[in-house]
Amino acid sequence: MRGSVDGLPSPYRFAELLPAIYQEDEFVQRWMLGFDAVLAPVAATLDNIESYFDPALAPQDFVAFLAGWVGVELDETWSDDARRELVNRAVELFKIRGTVEGLRQHVAIYAGVEPEIEESGGCTYSLEPNSALPGEGTPRLVVRVRVPGDSLIDEGRLDRLVASAKPAHIPHRVEVVRT
Repeated sequence: MRGSVDGLPSPYRFAELLPAIYQEDEFVQRWMLGFDAVLAPVAATLDNIESYFDPALAPQDFVAFLAGWVGVELDETWSDDARRELVNRAVELFKIRGTVEGLRQHVAIYAGVEPEIEESGGCTYSLEPNSALPGEGTPRLVVRVRVPGDSLIDEGRLDRLVASAKPAHIPHRVEVVRT
């Protein structure tokens, strides 16, 4: 039957919601079974709607929809777990976007391992006038990921991920080291 999901019983019998005179009619009872089958997915969705808004529980196609709500772009090559984790942590990651820690967490979700990050910047304060400035004069950023030799990490995708998570004015280099 079109619109129904095989093996998904309706949690409601819509014929039972009819006035008593129709509940006694065998034709109406059989006719209403079609509504039960077609509306079962709708009823099941509405009964579990809160699960759709939890990336850990939502169907994978809905996780992609949630990603649009929180402003992240999912990569179709990522594992389901990585996609769910990114959507779940999107707000947290946006709070620290552009920082070394934000970049570290974002890359770790994608690569599944903690990256090594070398950067030239720095931020500090001093109560002493004319004290040395932190960091180096030329900005640079190196993100190194050590993964097993059979890992499916795509350097191009990792490079785009780093470019989107780092400060725009800092040049970067990505190194994937296969062990």
